[in-house]
Amino acid sequence: MFYILALVLIIFFLVSAIKVLREYERGVIFRLGRVIKTKGPGLIILIPIIDKMVKVSLRLVTMDVPPQDVITRDNVSVKVNAVIYFRVMDPTNATIVVENYLFATSQLAQTTLRSVCGQVELDELLAERDKINTQLQEILDKHTDPWGIKVTTVEVKHIDLPQEMQRAMARQAEAERERRAKVINAEGEFQAAARLAEAAGIIEVHPQALQLRYLQTLKEISTSGNSTTLFPIPLDLFKPFFSKREKDA
Repeated sequence: MFYILALVLIIFFLVSAIKVLREYERGVIFRLGRVIKTKGPGLIILIPIIDKMVKVSLRLVTMDVPPQDVITRDNVSVKVNAVIYFRVMDPTNATIVVENYLFATSQLAQTTLRSVCGQVELDELLAERDKINTQLQEILDKHTDPWGIKVTTVEVKHIDLPQEMQRAMARQAEAERERRAKVINAEGEFQAAARLAEAAGIIEVHPQALQLRYLQTLKEISTSGNSTTLFPIPLDLFKPFFSKREKDA
């Protein structure tokens, strides 16, 4: 009976004293309620009943930030959600400084997201996400540093706009496209007018160019496959009329 009791005690001691931690795990050891050190990875030995261990993972944590109701600086109500990436750098502080670092980080990310997005206008929120992400990351990293947490990346995932705002932005985009089309059309008309003015100047200096253009036009009309009959008339016949009009002017 004694041997059986001794064997049970030895098994209980081994189960309670010997712990194996994975490569990404660390164990914060409490002895009689006080932190003595952080151990791991590998095999560690604890004193049963006296020592208590809290496991902490050092792997990168990916956490979704639930959609937050945000009113931007230009008074537009939107819903914004994000994702944050962080890891534990100091297992001791992550255990004794904050009660639950996962919950605390999630709550801090939600309040920071509302605060930062509420300080910018809607256009800036949509167009400058990199700037918003960097600002969020810096604020979160600063506040979680005493907890032994390192926030590496924050990304705004989705911005949900009201239906009225979506329609207004669609109308604005359509108006902008129409404006660009009109500008391009006006630019084309201006360039065409400039080219015609240059052509008129050349014809004024070299009247023979008008005769050549006249013959080219007749050629194009004759090869178009229609049944129109053309009678070429030399332009020299009209010179007296042109000269008379110039004198009268």
